[in-house]
Order: sequence, then C-alpha cells, then structure tokens
Amino acid sequence: MQPEILGISGSPIKNSNTDRAVKAILAASGLQSEFVKLSDLQIGPCRACRGCVNDNVCKTKDDFPALAEKVKQAKSLVIGSYTPYSMVDGFSKAFFERLWSMRHVHALNQGKLVVTVVTGVAWHAVNQATDMITQEMAMERMEVVGNIKINGNVPCLTCGHGHECKMSGVPSLHGKGATASAEMCVAVEEQAEVWDEAQRLGQVLGERVRNGELGTKKSMRANIRPWRIPHMISLMIRTRRWNKSARRK
Repeated sequence: MQPEILGISGSPIKNSNTDRAVKAILAASGLQSEFVKLSDLQIGPCRACRGCVNDNVCKTKDDFPALAEKVKQAKSLVIGSYTPYSMVDGFSKAFFERLWSMRHVHALNQGKLVVTVVTGVAWHAVNQATDMITQEMAMERMEVVGNIKINGNVPCLTCGHGHECKMSGVPSLHGKGATASAEMCVAVEEQAEVWDEAQRLGQVLGERVRNGELGTKKSMRANIRPWRIPHMISLMIRTRRWNKSARRK
C-alpha cells in the first residue's frame, strides 16, 4: 500500500532529533506512512541534463526515481533538514534540486500538504533554512501547513575532543569552561512547545488528508507568505538587471 504521508529526513545522524520529530508528525497524523532517511540512499544533485522535460522522469541512475514515485503517490510530506555551517544540509539540498524533474510542465506535486522540520544550533540559520524550504515548496505549488524549528546540538559535545579543541563550539554555546558531554545534548522531546506543535501539525495533516482537503491549485505567489513577496520581487528585478548586464558584455 502506498503511503498517504511520506516523511523524509536529511539528517545523517542515527535517530536524530530531526528524525524523531518527523516520525512523531507521521504518527500523530494517523495516516498510512513511510519514513525515508536520505543518507541511506544514493541521491546526487541535479545534473541539469533536462532528460526529464518530456515525461517528468529523472534519467539519472540512482535512488531518486524510486523516491520520486513515492513522493508522487503521497498526499502529504514531512520534510526534515538540519543546518551544518548555517546552511541546509547536502542530502536535503540534493533532494530539493531533483524535484525539478517533477515540477516543470505538469507540476506533479501541486496541491500536496507539507510540514517542514529544521534543526540547528544557530537560530538565524534555522530561520533562513526554513524560509528557503518553504519557498521551494511554494515553487512546487505545494501548501506548507506549518514549520517546526528545533534547537539542535553542536557535534563538539560528543566528538570526544570538544573540551580541548580550539575550534570547539562548546564555549560559545554553553559558556567558557563548559565541559563537552553527551549529557548536555537536548532532545526534541524535551522542547515542550516544539513537541506539542509537532503533534498538532501531524493531526492537522491527518484530518485534512482524510477529509480530502488538500492544497488548492494556487499560483506560486498565492502560496508564498505575504511578507516574502516584496523581497522576491526585488530579487527578480535585480536578477533581470544582472542578466541584461551580462548579455551586454
């Protein structure tokens, strides 16, 4: 049986906060579900070969075409990422790029419901990654129902050298003199507001899918938060000017 809701995690860490939050949303939905960990698959970035333009099927020989079929069949998605170096992780980024094969001409993902999950230690990076993923989903004509933002753990806490490494993030995050230890790691379940919101959003997804209340066939602009529109218009204007300048040269 095809899953009605598909959970996808870009975190390579075994049983990570990101993984557990995605799974919690899946469970709270009460829908037939499946969890996919991108680091268990071989999915590279888009090669811009345009082999998918006639049939929306990526021709690259890796694990994405099989995952794309699951995405296509699902009515809702829960997408989890984390933010190494204050950027969206590479596993998630490659997955987002490959969605282009499903997007053009037929918009195969249009109307799907999405909840995003982002984990990180730098709050500005978590916010930026959340905005980026939300915009990507809007470009796919999906409806983002909600966003989960998790306070993550710097790897220095458990690498074995966090208390002595001159590059350690422990002092800046936990105070000078702090000793790196796994006991200092915070679990998503301990972040009450975050965990409660994950449960709530899971229930919302479940109810809407069961009631057939999927995303409407809106334009991309209608799917984007109003406060993002001026920024995106400004960005498009600057891009057009830059392209014209490049062509003149």
